[in-house]
Amino acid sequence: MRTPLQRLVSCLSSLPGVGEKTATRLALHLMNCPREQALELAQSIIEAREKIRLCSRCFNYTEHDLCTICASPGRDRTVVCVVETPGDLLSIERTSCFRGTYHVLHGCIMPLEGIGPEQLHIAELCDRVSQEQIAEVILATNPTIHGNATANYIADQLKPTGVKVTRIAQGIAPGSDIGYADQTTLKNALEGRRDIQRP
Repeated sequence: MRTPLQRLVSCLSSLPGVGEKTATRLALHLMNCPREQALELAQSIIEAREKIRLCSRCFNYTEHDLCTICASPGRDRTVVCVVETPGDLLSIERTSCFRGTYHVLHGCIMPLEGIGPEQLHIAELCDRVSQEQIAEVILATNPTIHGNATANYIADQLKPTGVKVTRIAQGIAPGSDIGYADQTTLKNALEGRRDIQRP
């Protein structure tokens, strides 16, 4: 039977990018920090899991029906930037150069892993385009094989609507992750976006 410390290390090491050594170091830090600090961390995790949900329009994380971006009157609702994850959304927001709204897919199409268009929020995007006054959809999926395939699929789905569909410029290296791109690279990629030419 595992000790409480071993359980803590095991839970921490299950987080993305956290190996056993880092998990052990974090666990020992939590054992040595003030009790209130450790309890605050535990409570913040519980509170986030209980209170945070998906925005009913763009599927970003929020505490309310609409996220702060969708609810903001200062955002350009005619332009929608499509991203794979809420983390990608945050990375683009940090550039301070995009004033439109977003649509979060929560993944990309990966048939071998059982993720098809039905598992993503692509149908909801198509509904938004048909129901709202959207002039441009920017496809900002990661420049990977799966990200590009997802962008091409969405472009095909939106073609009958006549909406302008663009793809962020490939200033972001192919195979990389938007969440790790620096602000200048992301800014240049957004500003250098191009129309997607589909047959």
